[in-house]
Amino acid sequence: MINFFRAVFITSIVSAVVSQNCFAGSSQQFHLDIPTINQEVEIDGDFNEPVWQQAAQVMLKYETSPGENIAAPVNTYAKVFASKSSLYFAFIAHDPSPENIRVNLRDRDKSWGDDMVGIKLDTFNNARLAYQFFINAYGVQSDSIENELTGQESDAWDGIWYSKGKLTEQGYQVEIQLPLRLFNFDDSHPLQTWGLELIRFYPRNETHRLSTHQIDRNVACQLCQLGTVSGLAGATQGKDLQITPSFVADQSEQRELAQTGPWQDNTNVEAGVDLRWGITPTTLLNATINPDFSQVEADAGQLDVNNTFALFFPEKRAFFLDNKDYFDTQLDLLHTRNIGSPDYGVKLTSKTDDHTFAMLAANDIQSQFLVPGNLSSDIAVINEQSHNVATRYRFDPSKQFSVGGLVTLKQADDYHNYLASVDVKYQPTKQDTFTAQYAHSQTQYPDDFFNQFCGRDDCNYTFDDCEIGDCAINERVLRTDKDGEFDDAMYNIAYQHERRNWYVSTNYESIGSDFRADLGFIDKVDLTKYVFGGGYIWYPDNHFFSRIELGGDWDITHSQNDERLEQETEMFIEFEGGLQSYIATGMIQRERVGRRHNPSIIDIDGNTTLFEETLGWLYTNFTPVGSLKLELDMYLGDDIDFANNRPATVHMYNPGIEWKITESLVLDFSHRYQTLDVDDGRLFTANLSDVRLNWQLTLNSFIRLSSVYTRIERDPNLYLYQNPDKRYQDLGNELLYGYKLNPQSVFYVGYSDAFVANDDIDSLTQQEKTYFMKMSYAWLL
Repeated sequence: MINFFRAVFITSIVSAVVSQNCFAGSSQQFHLDIPTINQEVEIDGDFNEPVWQQAAQVMLKYETSPGENIAAPVNTYAKVFASKSSLYFAFIAHDPSPENIRVNLRDRDKSWGDDMVGIKLDTFNNARLAYQFFINAYGVQSDSIENELTGQESDAWDGIWYSKGKLTEQGYQVEIQLPLRLFNFDDSHPLQTWGLELIRFYPRNETHRLSTHQIDRNVACQLCQLGTVSGLAGATQGKDLQITPSFVADQSEQRELAQTGPWQDNTNVEAGVDLRWGITPTTLLNATINPDFSQVEADAGQLDVNNTFALFFPEKRAFFLDNKDYFDTQLDLLHTRNIGSPDYGVKLTSKTDDHTFAMLAANDIQSQFLVPGNLSSDIAVINEQSHNVATRYRFDPSKQFSVGGLVTLKQADDYHNYLASVDVKYQPTKQDTFTAQYAHSQTQYPDDFFNQFCGRDDCNYTFDDCEIGDCAINERVLRTDKDGEFDDAMYNIAYQHERRNWYVSTNYESIGSDFRADLGFIDKVDLTKYVFGGGYIWYPDNHFFSRIELGGDWDITHSQNDERLEQETEMFIEFEGGLQSYIATGMIQRERVGRRHNPSIIDIDGNTTLFEETLGWLYTNFTPVGSLKLELDMYLGDDIDFANNRPATVHMYNPGIEWKITESLVLDFSHRYQTLDVDDGRLFTANLSDVRLNWQLTLNSFIRLSSVYTRIERDPNLYLYQNPDKRYQDLGNELLYGYKLNPQSVFYVGYSDAFVANDDIDSLTQQEKTYFMKMSYAWLL
């Protein structure tokens, strides 16, 4: 198999370099010539200035979803022109029933589901990355980056741009200014040619997606199907210098888990500064000194129960998110939440012709990273300052082929992790995609590092009678008890063929037992995994459901010693249709191993039990009325009781609701209920409630109340090796007022607290409380 993929890889490189096909934005899709008019306009939602009479005009003629390139059900016109420093767009969205327009005052990136118009721009027209800007009828902004390499869209990126919307008797209209300083582009060309699509979302019984041009469902690549726009004569970014000073103050109080425990006060006042400098139109420098990396909005609640692997939390910090996509590869080798609290950071990103370069460097007051395994993983912390570096280079010799490399470094006094990776992506046709990636790491842990995982002072594990319950050893101890440096590699090879009505894919991955990606999120090592899957898609006409997909896959996983860890078969069916509904349900049948009988040895065969499981799952969301969205996620069937290494039965129900009480007041509520039963009774019942109430006072200001409550009830008599608390509760609350002039010019003031209860504390007892304030202002020079 490896020789076959090697031959395919070599052939792919040769074909890509000599290929003359063009899979990027094409004028055959759609083309617009933009006039350059040296005149600015006021962004007020009206088009009264004479300059708009000289703008280019285009109509969004087609519905691309759920209808397949049919005539748009409503009329939408767009106007566009450029000045030396900005792109200007105006949308006129007609509606035969304006009273049915769905529009709400929301915070940035929170208006999905509303009527909105949008712009997609590929400033290098190479089908790699695209900027996306969407605006609802009140002018609420949403922006994101679409990355063709990973197939992901990230709304974490926030640019500074301007928009205004207003309702009219005929529908609504929106006016937009996109400063050229937002974009990376090559200003050496006298005229620019960018990829472009103009979009309108028209949500009624279904969400109709309208476009300037047709979208071929028989083509796997989305950015390859943009139209083109030409113009911007003499366009430059200008000085493109942004300096953002910030000031943060908080007062926190904490105490031990005892109702009479004294409070310990801590006051913190800090100032910092961020620099964003467009050195050239294609090169961006970000730097930060004493940054405030506190999160204003709490992470979504997650249940960490009967789970052997570390939880994933997304990055939300602006410094790391700007041009984050330049670092992306098919594997998650850079997850910047592993850099917890730096004193400084610097990032340089650049794109010139076919070359993309990115570099990130930051310190951290500690060294935090994942310790992975094939049956479990955990977060490790070394209380030493670390230095963190990541460098990425990517070469795109043709529209079909790209090759890149990534190097990461994480280093402290007695610890280091170095990683080097190379990746390729090749699309020989519009339906076929090959990807491959290889990475090698070298790591060294401190001599006594493994002690933090054994749960006792003495981690001696040479005795023969070590069992699940009476042994201080676990997989993390075995993975971290290393002498000197150790190294290993991983690789991933994938192929996917996608057509309008069917698709197939296959993937093979191998991760060495000593491979580590401490600046990434690779939570499993010491395994090989093969996956094969496919599916068929129907697009019914004149039916409640406009799209039906039937698919499935089969996978098998072994350790590096060829010991089977898991074999799984899954079938599923998906429906999309009326009431803006999405329904997916499926069945999983698998065999997988539980915990090791003797945790002091790494073996799988003869040291684990193979469990058979059958599990059914369902996920659905729909909008019965415009102000109410309902959601349900559930699964039930066989599971493993990992604490006691025996078969179990799981029930999980996770309903959710988004209720737009008024145009400015929104309630988001979700509740997760999970039980695990064994032969002798119910092992535990877990509940997690996440409530968020947002009152958007104006486009720029809001008040938000959030509360996350967890309650876990266990039967200690059913635990064979442990004696857990019968009851555990925690409650976290936050009240926040925010004012955003733009994503970087903000003022926040708020209060948060935390309550805990367990067998020793009868009722929820306050353990922490914090008052905080943050303000920053982006000076655009």
